[in-house]
Amino acid sequence: MLEVINIHKTYEGQLLLEGISFTVTPGETVCLLGPSGSGKSTLLRIIAGLEEAEEGRVYWERENITDVPPHRRRMGMVFQDYALFPHLTVAENVAFGLRMQGWSPQDQQERVREVLELVRLTGFEARRVTDLSGGEQQRVALARALAPRPRVLMLDEPLGALDRALREELLEELREILRSSDVAAIYVTHDQEEAAAIADRVLILHGGRIVRQGTPYEVWSDPGSLWVAQFLGVGNILIGKWRPGTDSSLLETELGVFPLACSHSHRYGELVGALLRPSAVVESPGGPIRSRVTDVLFQREHFKVCLENGLCAFLSRPPGVGEVITLRLTAPLQCLGPAPAGSKGGGIR
Repeated sequence: MLEVINIHKTYEGQLLLEGISFTVTPGETVCLLGPSGSGKSTLLRIIAGLEEAEEGRVYWERENITDVPPHRRRMGMVFQDYALFPHLTVAENVAFGLRMQGWSPQDQQERVREVLELVRLTGFEARRVTDLSGGEQQRVALARALAPRPRVLMLDEPLGALDRALREELLEELREILRSSDVAAIYVTHDQEEAAAIADRVLILHGGRIVRQGTPYEVWSDPGSLWVAQFLGVGNILIGKWRPGTDSSLLETELGVFPLACSHSHRYGELVGALLRPSAVVESPGGPIRSRVTDVLFQREHFKVCLENGLCAFLSRPPGVGEVITLRLTAPLQCLGPAPAGSKGGGIR
């Protein structure tokens, strides 16, 4: 098991990582998710030994490897730009780390065959990597990282350079490869959909800290804070004043007063952030929410309808742009806790 304990790191005098701690078990894929500049890649490089932290420790199976040089940590790296050797063949690229570790030519050949089969590149051994597509090059980079049987596989935005269709295709294959290889993996991305598809567990970084963690389902179903909900784009954010109700809490907003599912303690009139899922809004004659349609976007099984009041809803029929529609809620708002002064609501991205 990999243990990362209390990592602190500053960059240009600013605190980048503050007290980061987490574990990764064999066979588990942990995704570091956050906006650009949140320290995801720096944290990855610290774990790999490519950068030093001002404070903190890294353990593998209870052995302190904080001061162990990178080449002795047995960690594989996959980068967005592939970092392949253009003058070498596919097989020579994959075997590079094995040669550095002193594997015999026969063992190198057998291991190269195994990992190329794993990444679906059997028969590509003699081809130059410069003759491959972007997706094929990334498979070679993955095979090269897996070949020496690393303790931990670290992937830094590995699909960022690929177009959408190829990224989705390779993402499915990557999930299968990681699960079949049973290697502990840390996957860095700023793409929420990518994180949800690849991760067993998601760690969301913001302001130098892990602000939410859990399975993709846990994180998306309960963001836990106003910032995480806005970052994930899981729904409409409403800001209003909390007040007690007969059966549940209520939130008084510019759009009206709505029931609020809340487990927090609030003062009467306290400014609170709440999540309104687009799927919890339906068209209803005489509904309490009335607004003009500003945009309609088809999204496979429904239409994303954006309104003049800033809300978005998922509807089964496409209203016309400019049409005035009325809506009602089918579920209470989900409380996200106190909202900072000056907070604003908004629709899903």
